[in-house]
Amino acid sequence: MDILAIILGVVALAIIALLALYAFSPRTLFNWLQKSLRRKGGLVEKSIEAGGFTWPYLEGGPTDGEVVVLVHGFGGDKDNWAMFSPHITGKYRFISMDLPGFGENDRSMDRDYDIASQVERLRQFLDAMGISKCHIGGNSMGGHISLQFALSHPEYLKSLTLYNNAGVIGENESELQGAVENGENALAIQSVEDVKRMMAFVTHKPAPIPGQFRKLFFEDANAHKDLLDKIFWSIAETAMSNPLNEKLKDLNVPTLIIWGRHDRLIDVSCAEAIHAEVRNSELVIFEDVGHIPMIEKPKETAAAKLAFLAKH
Repeated sequence: MDILAIILGVVALAIIALLALYAFSPRTLFNWLQKSLRRKGGLVEKSIEAGGFTWPYLEGGPTDGEVVVLVHGFGGDKDNWAMFSPHITGKYRFISMDLPGFGENDRSMDRDYDIASQVERLRQFLDAMGISKCHIGGNSMGGHISLQFALSHPEYLKSLTLYNNAGVIGENESELQGAVENGENALAIQSVEDVKRMMAFVTHKPAPIPGQFRKLFFEDANAHKDLLDKIFWSIAETAMSNPLNEKLKDLNVPTLIIWGRHDRLIDVSCAEAIHAEVRNSELVIFEDVGHIPMIEKPKETAAAKLAFLAKH
Protein backbone atom coordinates (compact mmCIF):
# COMPACT_ATOMS: atom_id res chain seq x y z
CA MET A 1 0.00 0.00 0.00
CA ASP A 2 1.23 3.48 -0.80
CA ILE A 3 2.75 5.12 2.30
CA LEU A 4 0.80 8.33 1.62
CA ALA A 5 -2.46 6.40 1.66
CA ILE A 6 -1.53 4.89 5.02
CA ILE A 7 -0.74 8.30 6.47
CA LEU A 8 -3.97 9.77 5.14
CA GLY A 9 -5.90 6.83 6.58
CA VAL A 10 -4.37 7.31 10.02
CA VAL A 11 -5.10 11.04 9.91
CA ALA A 12 -8.69 10.37 8.87
CA LEU A 13 -9.17 7.93 11.74
CA ALA A 14 -7.71 10.43 14.19
CA ILE A 15 -10.07 13.15 12.96
CA ILE A 16 -13.04 10.81 13.22
CA ALA A 17 -12.03 9.88 16.78
CA LEU A 18 -11.72 13.56 17.79
CA LEU A 19 -15.09 14.39 16.25
CA ALA A 20 -16.68 11.47 18.10
CA LEU A 21 -15.18 12.65 21.39
CA TYR A 22 -16.35 16.20 20.75
CA ALA A 23 -19.89 15.02 20.01
CA PHE A 24 -20.32 12.37 22.70
CA SER A 25 -17.70 13.10 25.38
CA PRO A 26 -16.60 16.73 25.09
CA ARG A 27 -15.17 16.81 28.63
CA THR A 28 -12.82 13.95 27.75
CA LEU A 29 -11.61 15.88 24.71
CA PHE A 30 -11.31 19.12 26.69
CA ASN A 31 -9.27 17.38 29.39
CA TRP A 32 -7.02 15.88 26.72
CA LEU A 33 -6.43 19.31 25.20
CA GLN A 34 -5.74 20.75 28.63
CA LYS A 35 -3.17 18.05 29.37
CA SER A 36 -1.56 18.67 25.99
CA LEU A 37 -1.06 22.32 26.93
CA ARG A 38 0.48 21.28 30.23
CA ARG A 39 2.89 18.92 28.48
CA LYS A 40 3.98 21.71 26.15
CA GLY A 41 5.08 23.69 29.19
CA GLY A 42 6.55 20.67 30.94
CA LEU A 43 3.99 21.03 33.72
CA VAL A 44 3.13 18.27 36.17
CA GLU A 45 0.03 18.32 38.37
CA LYS A 46 0.69 17.84 42.08
CA SER A 47 -1.01 18.63 45.40
CA ILE A 48 0.00 19.62 48.92
CA GLU A 49 -1.72 20.11 52.28
CA ALA A 50 -1.55 23.66 53.63
CA GLY A 51 -3.72 25.62 56.05
CA GLY A 52 -6.49 23.03 56.14
CA PHE A 53 -6.76 22.83 52.34
CA THR A 54 -5.55 20.38 49.73
CA TRP A 55 -3.94 22.61 47.10
CA PRO A 56 -3.76 21.25 43.53
CA TYR A 57 -0.97 22.96 41.61
CA LEU A 58 1.06 22.76 38.42
CA GLU A 59 4.84 22.74 38.52
CA GLY A 60 7.48 22.78 35.81
CA GLY A 61 10.99 23.91 35.01
CA PRO A 62 14.28 23.19 36.81
CA THR A 63 13.83 22.21 40.46
CA ASP A 64 16.80 24.38 41.42
CA GLY A 65 15.65 27.40 39.41
CA GLU A 66 14.39 30.64 40.89
CA VAL A 67 10.71 30.22 41.74
CA VAL A 68 7.96 32.00 39.81
CA VAL A 69 4.56 31.73 41.54
CA LEU A 70 1.45 32.77 39.61
CA VAL A 71 -2.02 33.41 41.05
CA HIS A 72 -5.17 33.16 38.89
CA GLY A 73 -8.10 35.54 38.81
CA PHE A 74 -11.78 35.25 39.70
CA GLY A 75 -13.43 32.25 38.08
CA GLY A 76 -10.04 30.98 36.91
CA ASP A 77 -7.73 28.19 37.97
CA LYS A 78 -4.14 26.97 37.74
CA ASP A 79 -4.45 26.28 34.00
CA ASN A 80 -4.95 29.98 33.24
CA TRP A 81 -1.14 30.13 33.02
CA ALA A 82 -0.63 27.01 30.85
CA MET A 83 -0.19 28.91 27.55
CA PHE A 84 2.23 31.28 29.27
CA SER A 85 4.30 28.57 30.97
CA PRO A 86 6.33 27.17 28.01
CA HIS A 87 8.15 30.49 27.78
CA ILE A 88 9.07 30.44 31.49
CA THR A 89 9.92 26.84 32.38
CA GLY A 90 13.14 26.76 30.37
CA LYS A 91 14.90 28.70 33.12
CA TYR A 92 12.57 29.17 36.08
CA ARG A 93 10.71 26.84 38.44
CA PHE A 94 7.09 27.57 37.57
CA ILE A 95 4.22 27.09 40.05
CA SER A 96 0.52 27.92 39.60
CA MET A 97 -2.12 26.75 42.03
CA ASP A 98 -5.89 26.52 42.47
CA LEU A 99 -6.84 29.00 45.17
CA PRO A 100 -9.37 27.86 47.78
CA GLY A 101 -12.81 28.44 46.28
CA PHE A 102 -11.69 27.69 42.72
CA GLY A 103 -10.66 24.87 40.42
CA GLU A 104 -10.09 21.60 42.22
CA ASN A 105 -9.47 23.18 45.62
CA ASP A 106 -12.08 23.19 48.40
CA ARG A 107 -15.22 25.04 47.31
CA SER A 108 -17.28 25.00 50.50
CA MET A 109 -19.87 27.73 50.99
CA ASP A 110 -19.15 28.04 54.72
CA ARG A 111 -15.62 29.46 54.34
CA ASP A 112 -14.47 33.05 53.82
CA TYR A 113 -12.74 33.88 50.55
CA ASP A 114 -11.97 37.55 51.09
CA ILE A 115 -8.63 39.01 50.01
CA ALA A 116 -7.10 39.01 53.52
CA SER A 117 -7.96 35.33 54.04
CA GLN A 118 -6.54 34.34 50.66
CA VAL A 119 -3.32 36.27 51.35
CA GLU A 120 -2.71 34.30 54.53
CA ARG A 121 -3.57 31.04 52.77
CA LEU A 122 -1.06 31.87 50.05
CA ARG A 123 1.58 32.36 52.76
CA GLN A 124 0.69 28.96 54.23
CA PHE A 125 0.96 27.40 50.77
CA LEU A 126 4.44 28.84 50.24
CA ASP A 127 5.54 27.67 53.69
CA ALA A 128 4.27 24.16 53.01
CA MET A 129 6.15 24.19 49.68
CA GLY A 130 9.33 25.28 51.46
CA ILE A 131 9.48 28.48 49.41
CA SER A 132 11.02 31.37 51.33
CA LYS A 133 11.84 33.62 48.35
CA CYS A 134 10.11 33.84 44.98
CA HIS A 135 8.84 36.02 42.16
CA ILE A 136 5.06 36.37 42.65
CA GLY A 137 2.57 37.48 40.02
CA GLY A 138 -1.19 37.52 39.74
CA ASN A 139 -4.00 38.41 37.34
CA SER A 140 -7.15 40.32 38.31
CA MET A 141 -8.28 39.04 41.73
CA GLY A 142 -5.01 37.10 41.89
CA GLY A 143 -3.18 40.36 41.27
CA HIS A 144 -5.05 41.96 44.18
CA ILE A 145 -4.02 39.04 46.38
CA SER A 146 -0.41 39.27 45.13
CA LEU A 147 -0.25 43.02 45.72
CA GLN A 148 -1.63 42.71 49.24
CA PHE A 149 0.76 39.80 49.86
CA ALA A 150 3.70 41.98 48.80
CA LEU A 151 2.58 44.69 51.23
CA SER A 152 1.99 42.24 54.10
CA HIS A 153 4.86 39.80 53.54
CA PRO A 154 7.60 41.53 51.50
CA GLU A 155 10.22 39.19 52.97
CA TYR A 156 8.99 36.40 50.66
CA LEU A 157 9.38 38.38 47.45
CA LYS A 158 12.18 38.82 44.96
CA SER A 159 9.79 40.65 42.65
CA LEU A 160 6.12 41.30 41.98
CA THR A 161 4.29 41.23 38.64
CA LEU A 162 0.77 42.59 38.36
CA TYR A 163 -1.35 41.50 35.38
CA ASN A 164 -4.46 43.71 35.13
CA ASN A 165 -4.81 43.46 38.89
CA ALA A 166 -7.80 44.42 40.98
CA GLY A 167 -7.55 46.34 44.26
CA VAL A 168 -6.63 49.78 42.89
CA ILE A 169 -8.90 52.58 41.69
CA GLY A 170 -7.91 54.42 38.50
CA GLU A 171 -8.93 57.75 37.06
CA ASN A 172 -11.49 56.23 34.71
CA GLU A 173 -14.38 53.94 35.65
CA SER A 174 -14.54 50.55 33.96
CA GLU A 175 -17.68 48.77 32.77
CA LEU A 176 -17.33 46.28 35.62
CA GLN A 177 -17.11 49.11 38.17
CA GLY A 178 -20.25 50.67 36.79
CA ALA A 179 -22.10 47.36 37.02
CA VAL A 180 -20.96 46.84 40.63
CA GLU A 181 -22.21 50.28 41.58
CA ASN A 182 -25.59 49.27 40.10
CA GLY A 183 -25.61 46.06 42.16
CA GLU A 184 -24.87 43.81 39.18
CA ASN A 185 -22.38 40.96 38.93
CA ALA A 186 -21.25 41.29 35.31
CA LEU A 187 -19.09 38.16 35.64
CA ALA A 188 -22.01 35.83 36.34
CA ILE A 189 -22.69 33.36 33.52
CA GLN A 190 -26.44 32.92 33.13
CA SER A 191 -26.65 30.50 30.19
CA VAL A 192 -24.67 28.55 27.63
CA GLU A 193 -24.95 31.43 25.17
CA ASP A 194 -23.82 33.85 27.87
CA VAL A 195 -20.36 32.24 27.69
CA LYS A 196 -19.80 34.12 24.42
CA ARG A 197 -20.69 37.43 26.08
CA MET A 198 -18.29 36.69 28.92
CA MET A 199 -15.40 35.90 26.59
CA ALA A 200 -16.06 39.11 24.65
CA PHE A 201 -16.05 40.97 27.97
CA VAL A 202 -12.72 39.66 29.25
CA THR A 203 -10.78 39.49 25.96
CA HIS A 204 -10.41 42.15 23.29
CA LYS A 205 -10.45 39.73 20.35
CA PRO A 206 -12.28 36.64 21.65
CA ALA A 207 -11.47 33.33 20.02
CA PRO A 208 -14.51 31.27 18.95
CA ILE A 209 -15.47 28.59 21.48
CA PRO A 210 -17.11 25.42 20.12
CA GLY A 211 -20.66 24.88 21.32
CA GLN A 212 -19.90 21.71 23.26
CA PHE A 213 -17.13 23.48 25.18
CA ARG A 214 -19.43 26.41 25.93
CA LYS A 215 -21.75 23.90 27.56
CA LEU A 216 -18.88 22.65 29.75
CA PHE A 217 -17.95 26.17 30.85
CA PHE A 218 -21.57 26.92 31.75
CA GLU A 219 -21.99 23.63 33.60
CA ASP A 220 -18.91 24.31 35.71
CA ALA A 221 -19.92 27.89 36.48
CA ASN A 222 -23.53 26.93 37.21
CA ALA A 223 -22.47 24.15 39.60
CA HIS A 224 -20.79 26.76 41.82
CA LYS A 225 -22.85 29.85 41.01
CA ASP A 226 -23.78 30.65 44.62
CA LEU A 227 -20.19 30.38 45.80
CA LEU A 228 -18.89 32.44 42.87
CA ASP A 229 -21.46 35.13 43.60
CA LYS A 230 -20.43 35.17 47.26
CA ILE A 231 -16.75 35.51 46.38
CA PHE A 232 -17.41 38.14 43.71
CA TRP A 233 -19.21 40.48 46.08
CA SER A 234 -16.66 39.93 48.83
CA ILE A 235 -13.74 40.97 46.64
CA ALA A 236 -15.69 43.69 44.77
CA GLU A 237 -16.72 45.40 47.99
CA THR A 238 -13.14 45.26 49.30
CA ALA A 239 -11.74 46.68 46.05
CA MET A 240 -14.28 49.53 45.99
CA SER A 241 -14.39 50.44 49.69
CA ASN A 242 -10.77 49.81 50.65
CA PRO A 243 -8.53 50.22 47.58
CA LEU A 244 -4.78 49.95 48.02
CA ASN A 245 -3.92 53.26 46.31
CA GLU A 246 -2.70 54.94 49.50
CA LYS A 247 -0.47 51.97 50.35
CA LEU A 248 1.30 51.73 46.99
CA LYS A 249 4.07 54.08 48.09
CA ASP A 250 4.97 51.53 50.80
CA LEU A 251 5.73 48.82 48.22
CA ASN A 252 9.46 48.16 48.28
CA VAL A 253 9.88 45.22 45.91
CA PRO A 254 10.77 45.39 42.20
CA THR A 255 7.40 45.61 40.43
CA LEU A 256 6.33 45.00 36.85
CA ILE A 257 2.86 46.14 35.78
CA ILE A 258 1.40 44.47 32.67
CA TRP A 259 -1.96 45.61 31.29
CA GLY A 260 -4.20 45.29 28.27
CA ARG A 261 -5.16 48.65 26.81
CA HIS A 262 -8.73 47.47 26.14
CA ASP A 263 -9.54 45.97 29.54
CA ARG A 264 -13.26 46.47 30.21
CA LEU A 265 -13.13 45.01 33.72
CA ILE A 266 -10.32 47.06 35.27
CA ASP A 267 -9.46 50.22 33.38
CA VAL A 268 -5.91 50.79 32.14
CA SER A 269 -5.82 54.01 34.21
CA CYS A 270 -5.33 51.70 37.21
CA ALA A 271 -2.00 50.59 35.74
CA GLU A 272 -0.94 54.22 35.40
CA ALA A 273 -1.99 54.89 39.01
CA ILE A 274 0.15 52.02 40.27
CA HIS A 275 3.14 53.02 38.15
CA ALA A 276 2.96 56.59 39.43
CA GLU A 277 3.11 55.51 43.07
CA VAL A 278 5.39 52.45 43.13
CA ARG A 279 9.04 53.46 43.12
CA ASN A 280 11.17 52.05 40.29
CA SER A 281 8.22 50.12 38.82
CA GLU A 282 8.03 49.20 35.15
CA LEU A 283 4.87 49.48 33.07
CA VAL A 284 4.03 47.50 29.91
CA ILE A 285 0.73 48.18 28.14
CA PHE A 286 -0.31 45.87 25.30
CA GLU A 287 -2.50 47.19 22.51
CA ASP A 288 -5.45 45.09 21.33
CA VAL A 289 -5.47 43.13 24.60
CA GLY A 290 -8.17 42.94 27.24
CA HIS A 291 -8.16 41.58 30.78
CA ILE A 292 -6.04 38.42 30.47
CA PRO A 293 -2.76 39.20 28.64
CA MET A 294 -1.15 35.88 29.61
CA ILE A 295 -3.87 34.14 27.55
CA GLU A 296 -4.43 36.72 24.82
CA LYS A 297 -0.73 37.31 24.12
CA PRO A 298 1.18 34.65 26.08
CA LYS A 299 4.46 34.94 24.16
CA GLU A 300 4.65 38.72 24.35
CA THR A 301 3.56 38.74 28.00
CA ALA A 302 6.19 36.16 28.88
CA ALA A 303 8.86 38.13 27.00
CA ALA A 304 8.10 41.20 29.14
CA LYS A 305 8.22 39.05 32.26
CA LEU A 306 11.54 37.42 31.30
CA ALA A 307 13.16 40.78 30.50
CA PHE A 308 12.06 42.04 33.91
CA LEU A 309 13.23 38.91 35.75
CA ALA A 310 16.63 39.16 34.10
CA LYS A 311 17.13 42.43 35.99
CA HIS A 312 16.11 41.06 39.36
